[in-house]
Amino acid sequence: MITNSYIFLERINNLTEQSFWKQGLKYWDDFLEKEKIKGLSTNRKYYYDRKIIEAKRNLYKLNSSYFSDKLPLAENWRLYDFFKDEAVFLDIETTGVQNYDDIIIVGLFDGIDVKTMIKGINLNMFALKQELRKYKLIVTFNGAVFDVPFLKKRYPDLIPKIPVFDVRTVCQRVGLVGGLKEIEKKLGIKRNKIIERFYGGDPLCLWRMYRATGDEYYLNLLIEYNEEDVYNLKKIAEVAVQKLKEEIHIKYFHNI
Repeated sequence: MITNSYIFLERINNLTEQSFWKQGLKYWDDFLEKEKIKGLSTNRKYYYDRKIIEAKRNLYKLNSSYFSDKLPLAENWRLYDFFKDEAVFLDIETTGVQNYDDIIIVGLFDGIDVKTMIKGINLNMFALKQELRKYKLIVTFNGAVFDVPFLKKRYPDLIPKIPVFDVRTVCQRVGLVGGLKEIEKKLGIKRNKIIERFYGGDPLCLWRMYRATGDEYYLNLLIEYNEEDVYNLKKIAEVAVQKLKEEIHIKYFHNI
């Protein structure tokens, strides 16, 4: 979808982008091949040509950071198809949201393997920083509002300059409203029945029970809870992005 996009260009909003699509400019190459475009001066057209060529060069060099401040945050989903094989699905659990609160667990899923980092066991911020630098896109659920700002506030140099795709924004646009667990249920995604008892609850209680008793049973449940968060996040992202692409294609692209 990124190569259908024009909103990364200066002074181009959703309505202008849609007008381009309606003129048959479905891909960047369509734009570049056209000598004149309705609504654009010759100078503006040449300027956008240069910017699109620059974007193409960075995209095919896999330089996702180029787009990190070009696209509106809610439109980072357009990068997903291109970078999904080099994306990390991230979820954190914390003791709260106050200044004195801290991270309990960080879950990372690269589409194949899950890595879990736990406070007091293997949560090392240098190792996490090095791990995050392997990826081209961070995928979260409500993470643009909570997870990423929380991490940036606690550890300013931790998050690399790469785009963050918040799946929740796309879910809302395609009618999948609610929290992660609610959407899982709507899509028929099943969890461990023991962990399902904590729907609507707080995984923090598992952490507190582990800290109070030392019983690793509670720690293992918390780990599984977090692992399923990041694992299921990929499933939800795939569904939501596909639904939104189909809506856009049907409305504007017709035969794509």
